[in-house]
Amino acid sequence: MALPPVSTFCYQKSMAGARVSDNKKKIGRPATGVGTLIGVRLAETDLIALDAWIEVQDDNPSRPEAIRKILRLGLNSQS
Repeated sequence: MALPPVSTFCYQKSMAGARVSDNKKKIGRPATGVGTLIGVRLAETDLIALDAWIEVQDDNPSRPEAIRKILRLGLNSQS
């Protein structure tokens, strides 16, 4: 018993006319601010002292903000 002939039909769509979205998202973490990043390593004793200083502050700053505040205090005390 012979099988009936099979006709094959292929349809291929070209992507040439496809619209590309203008909303390109940047890959990675979003920018957090303006300025130069400075990485600092602290000894355990300095880190403990920094955390103790943070605890007595009214606004409870993060470690980076606390370092910026202490830097400003030190620089202002020299003038």
